[in-house]
Amino acid sequence: MTDFSLQNPVFATYVAAACIMILKAVAMSWLTVVRMMGANAGFRNPEDGKKTPMNRNPQPGQVGPNERVDRIRRIHLNDLENIPFFLVAGLLFVATQPDLLLAQWLFYGYVVSRLLHFLAYLTAQIHEIRATLWTVGSVILIFMTGATLVKALGY
Repeated sequence: MTDFSLQNPVFATYVAAACIMILKAVAMSWLTVVRMMGANAGFRNPEDGKKTPMNRNPQPGQVGPNERVDRIRRIHLNDLENIPFFLVAGLLFVATQPDLLLAQWLFYGYVVSRLLHFLAYLTAQIHEIRATLWTVGSVILIFMTGATLVKALGY
């Protein structure tokens, strides 16, 4: 069995967690569009406010900030700033042949922290709640990366 085979339960756990995170990040793009269409606002480009078959009755204010749309954009940006590190760190961590239970706690712990962070951000919870949830994910990334580095250096 190779480390990077779905026959390896650690790698399979990583793949499941990575797929959830990728789908979550992609879903944010779709949620942004849904929010823009629902509000008929929050468009970013001047040409988006022109009359088209999809925008039959352009309104002033369609182009520019809209808090409901921009909140989703900020959540998406936060994902794009964090999830790629998980995808790389997790894959490298698999190569260390960690204990399955440890890998499950780390991979799924990261997923849960990001999903809870999303809910906290979506529902406009105070910064300390979002920061705490972000910190959990960040500590998991630091642990996996540090453990991988230690193993790679032969310690």
